[in-house]
Amino acid sequence: MRELLQRYKTGDLDLAEMVSLLRTMPYQDLGFAKIDHHRPLRTGFPEVVFGKGKTPIQVKEIVASLLGNGHPVLVTKTNVETFDLVVKEVAAAEFHAAAQMITISGPIAQKVEGIFIVTAGTADLPIADEARITAEIMGGMVTQINDVGIAGLHRLIDVLPQLEKAKVIILVAGMEAALAGAVAGLVSVPIVAVPTSVGYGSSFEGLAALLGMLNSCAPGISVVNIDNGFGAGYLAVQILRTRVHP
Repeated sequence: MRELLQRYKTGDLDLAEMVSLLRTMPYQDLGFAKIDHHRPLRTGFPEVVFGKGKTPIQVKEIVASLLGNGHPVLVTKTNVETFDLVVKEVAAAEFHAAAQMITISGPIAQKVEGIFIVTAGTADLPIADEARITAEIMGGMVTQINDVGIAGLHRLIDVLPQLEKAKVIILVAGMEAALAGAVAGLVSVPIVAVPTSVGYGSSFEGLAALLGMLNSCAPGISVVNIDNGFGAGYLAVQILRTRVHP
């Protein structure tokens, strides 16, 4: 870093070259993980911690590293045991039990409006919560509409006036996930579809919902992985930020 600054000072690097080099460095090596502190320069948001498979102590140390560099913290697919360790170090940490997430809010550079989350059923709420919390910590303003699956299609028709205000819709559904195609045929905005593992035996833990969304007759649907509410919330904010600053 000192070498780069010196080269910039003497004129060996211009500003564009300096920024380009800074975009790929530095990271902090914790031994078991390398924390990418310059990710916000490249992508607009800090590294997110995938909690599953990590020990509570590993998560705690990663969180400390992120906070030490001024980043907001988002831990996905985690548990209360890990949270209990994190909150002892950071009182501001919050645990979202249904979504299995830990958050520590930080400064938001830009807020974006117009994200709507739509769930097919109540059993889809944990994944919808994951999408909402992700979008909100990134600066997204979220409206959520629950339990409008196709088993009672009149419920969807009743909320159409609200959906017409959306700029992007995150649609969360399990079972056969037919709601994705139904909504896509009624609105003019991008839909980020999230298949959930909700369903009976032949749903194959969300595979039926995934295939249903991928094979929807209605266009305008982008599909993330099974139970990946985080990916949907992240993508929705990116879509809106691109529209604001193309």
